Amino acid sequence: MTNNSRNKELETLNKITNMQKDLLGSLYGDFFTGTTSKSTQKSGAGNSGASTSPVNTGKVTGNTGSSIPVAGGKSSDQAIKDANDAINEAKNLFAADSNLNKPEEEEKPLEPEEDPMESLEKLIGLSTIKDDVKELTAFVKVQKARKDQGLKSVPVSLHLVFTGNPGTGKTTVARIIARIYKQIGVLSKGQLVEVDRSGLVAGYVGQTAIKTQEQIKKAVGGVLFIDEAYALAQKDDAFGQEAIDTILKAMEDNRDDFVVIVAGYTGPMKKFIESNPGLKSRFNKYIEFPDYSIDELEEIFYMNCKKYDYKVDEDVKHQIRALITAKKLENIDNFANAREVRNLFEEIITNQARRISKLENPSGDDMMTILLEDLTDEPLDKKEEK
Repeated sequence: MTNNSRNKELETLNKITNMQKDLLGSLYGDFFTGTTSKSTQKSGAGNSGASTSPVNTGKVTGNTGSSIPVAGGKSSDQAIKDANDAINEAKNLFAADSNLNKPEEEEKPLEPEEDPMESLEKLIGLSTIKDDVKELTAFVKVQKARKDQGLKSVPVSLHLVFTGNPGTGKTTVARIIARIYKQIGVLSKGQLVEVDRSGLVAGYVGQTAIKTQEQIKKAVGGVLFIDEAYALAQKDDAFGQEAIDTILKAMEDNRDDFVVIVAGYTGPMKKFIESNPGLKSRFNKYIEFPDYSIDELEEIFYMNCKKYDYKVDEDVKHQIRALITAKKLENIDNFANAREVRNLFEEIITNQARRISKLENPSGDDMMTILLEDLTDEPLDKKEEK
């Protein structure tokens, strides 16, 4: 602790002590003064001619709520206030001093973030999407470089429309694009803020704009990703229209550091964009996300296995492929792709956990291996009993 710091603390402590003296002097002085006054008045009743006014350094008023003056001309209220101020000052001093004396914690070095283009390349399938993103990135990058060199650049909209079924990687690609835009310098932060209708629309007139602006504020410097955006353009929906108008204004006001990506089923999204001239003029780049093939879905399943330390017996693999194929055929129009595979993976490892929990001392290999009986919700021994 430095001498200046120590002197400051001593000065503050002296101030507190003086305040306490003033405060206690006022309280106890008034108490004894009041007692003396009463006793003097009582004795004065027997000595009618004597003047028995008590000696008092201050003036005590009646029950009017007025403050009691104390030594130095201060009222008791002022003494209390000064004491509290001095105590707070001391607390701040001690807090600052304790922070100075704390050993500095070593900052852990952050792991280097993967290059967004590498993240894109690692995605399973999506070959046309990868080409579209690379093409878009190259064009935007060159136009920015031309502008920086003082050359004329072709105006390009960074806002995108993602179309396709659920589970085809739209959100993942949007997150990567946000990072790419930051990397090439067209966005300052590169974060992704994901919302849907419920995150933008409120239940009362006027509140939707406020709620939408809150999400926009989070997304400035990055990307606002609106899933199932067509839900904002329902018939006679004033709230949804209010959200759209607020977003369009923000796109104009923050055109240099704010990107919007809207996503949803192909048909409804095209109708949504066509329904509003403001949307149509700003969203002119569409990227269609096709459904995954059976091979790609199977690859996604094994990617999850690898990620969470599971392995599948060789004689079970063809059964897993059959399950994936059956699920896709059952929901041919609304198949959720990678989402369906993720759900299937979770069902299987839940069944496996139930089986493993009945073993006396399961080994690490036991806990990693997925067997044929783990593919069904019903244990194999119960099926055989039937």
